[in-house]
Amino acid sequence: MTKLSVNINKVATIRNARGGNIPNVCNIALDCEKFGADGITVHPRPDQRHIRYADVYDLKPILTTEFNIEGNPNAEFTKLVLAIKPQQVTLVPDAHDAITSDAGWDTVRNIDFLSSITEEFQQAGIRVSIFVDADPKMVEYAAKAGADRVELYTEPYATLYPTNKEKAILPFIEAAKMAKNCGMGLNAGHDLSLENLEYLIQNIPWINEVSIGHALIADALYLGLEKTIQAYKKQIQ
Repeated sequence: MTKLSVNINKVATIRNARGGNIPNVCNIALDCEKFGADGITVHPRPDQRHIRYADVYDLKPILTTEFNIEGNPNAEFTKLVLAIKPQQVTLVPDAHDAITSDAGWDTVRNIDFLSSITEEFQQAGIRVSIFVDADPKMVEYAAKAGADRVELYTEPYATLYPTNKEKAILPFIEAAKMAKNCGMGLNAGHDLSLENLEYLIQNIPWINEVSIGHALIADALYLGLEKTIQAYKKQIQ
């Protein structure tokens, strides 16, 4: 069954807007677990505009579900991940000033770097997922880099879904089949929502994990956090 990892970056964004510690990122993470989340995702960026490195250290000892840390594996990020040793690290090629993730790795061009950093994390006992576009070749070379999983960048799917969901899903099915053929696990994330999640899972039922933050936290403003997590879990199941 596909697992739901809740990305709590937006909770930190709200907190940082006023300073102080409201809402409390750690308390929200624990509530997400209590309400049924299978994991917690954070994506600390160099400017720490939402999740801060200190948050990552605070979260590690209290979480009981899977901890997934996303980010561009620069020296500072790599040091953080090796110190925390989460269950999973997701490598994302964000520019330092990116508002949000907007593309996957060119795994062909970056094969040497990705192979090296993947091995470093795996030697520390951390599962490695590489963020890629829905391109079978990018998935294939992620496998050649030694990654345990790929995470498919699903914004193009979410964008096209309202007007042509059949066309939207096709490249993701092909990329997902490549991951399966390469013996890799499969994650998905970015702009997934209550509108488009169920169709994705129906067509690619072997997805191991979806990571959802922005839409989930926005839905929680209307439904409440507990009902929202339960609604997302229902879409998956």
